[in-house]
Amino acid sequence: MVALQRAEMSMVRWMCGVKLKDRLPSKELKERLGIDDIALVLQKNRLRWYGHVLRKDDDDWVKKCMEYEVEGLRPRGRPKRTWREVVREDCQSWMPLIVVNGGR
Repeated sequence: MVALQRAEMSMVRWMCGVKLKDRLPSKELKERLGIDDIALVLQKNRLRWYGHVLRKDDDDWVKKCMEYEVEGLRPRGRPKRTWREVVREDCQSWMPLIVVNGGR
């Protein structure tokens, strides 16, 4: 995610015609262009896709893939985060915003 955010800010600076040595805040440049943070955009898209998958029929292949468990051993080290874990974290981070805004 860090590399993606770094690449995004590089493009934002390029679009604004600003050099890194000008030391302008990222937030100010994004407001100038009217764009959201890439992490927020990805989070919204993941949750939107998750909503589509949840509304599918139970026998649909996409919904079956969401509940599929891969057999076998995982490699050593820290396990990779699954799509389901990432979506669960996204839902938890958006839940306070939904409660405050009344479900909008």
